[in-house]
Amino acid sequence: MTMMEKWGNPEQKVFGMNQFLIWFTFTVCILAVTILTALYPVWANLPLNVVAGVLVLIFFKPVKFEMMKLSTLLVLRFLVSLAFLGVISFFTRDIYVLLVKIFLIINILEATMTDFKTNKQIYNGISGIFLALGVFALSGAWTMDNAMYTFGGVTTWATIIYIASYTLWNWIFVTGEFSPSVSMMHVGFLGAPIIGAFFFGPSAWLLFRANSLTFGGTLQIAGKAYWEESLHNEKASKFIDFTHKKSLQIVFMIINIICMVVILAAKFLPLI
Repeated sequence: MTMMEKWGNPEQKVFGMNQFLIWFTFTVCILAVTILTALYPVWANLPLNVVAGVLVLIFFKPVKFEMMKLSTLLVLRFLVSLAFLGVISFFTRDIYVLLVKIFLIINILEATMTDFKTNKQIYNGISGIFLALGVFALSGAWTMDNAMYTFGGVTTWATIIYIASYTLWNWIFVTGEFSPSVSMMHVGFLGAPIIGAFFFGPSAWLLFRANSLTFGGTLQIAGKAYWEESLHNEKASKFIDFTHKKSLQIVFMIINIICMVVILAAKFLPLI
């Protein structure tokens, strides 16, 4: 079944400047909030991520996976404010970066189980297992001014490899879980932290990814009907069908497995 057959083809304008501007404006907005909430973990993060996200969970009707994903993200976004403020004595910033790794593994495995059980994307599910294992090759620390935390592998290249592998795996997941219209939104979700990493360094990518997914997910749930109609695109649907070919899925799985083995070896077998 193609994406067009699965999700339908509502009447729409041809993908031109109007639709592109909608997508571009959305992506720029995601990028701006991603960086703002990273640099200001209290006064920007609390209202734009935590409060907005909680309101959406209360007053809108997210599907089970959306509710589970956004809830875990909101917990971390709230805890980062507590860690920054130091309002709980035993909850230090070092403990927080450990929680980030734990929650990252949980989030990856949530998507992985969905791939196995619901989306029937077995090869991407296997990639997800290795992505979760790859988290053990990452370590976190707070920046010198303690305004934000960073995560990375033993080298810059190890960090970049993880980012690339995660992005490839997540693209296959979201295009299997959501419609092509929502998948277009996730180009912005995935692109914003990568763009931010060009300016702040690859080690800032994970924080940016958490923020882009939180704020973007909030907008996705709140305006689902609007995004479905505004961003539906035949070319995008055909491209997604192409990336979901079995042969390509196997190639992507092999690439991701190799990438995770490399960064884990760099972490735990540095002499090899």
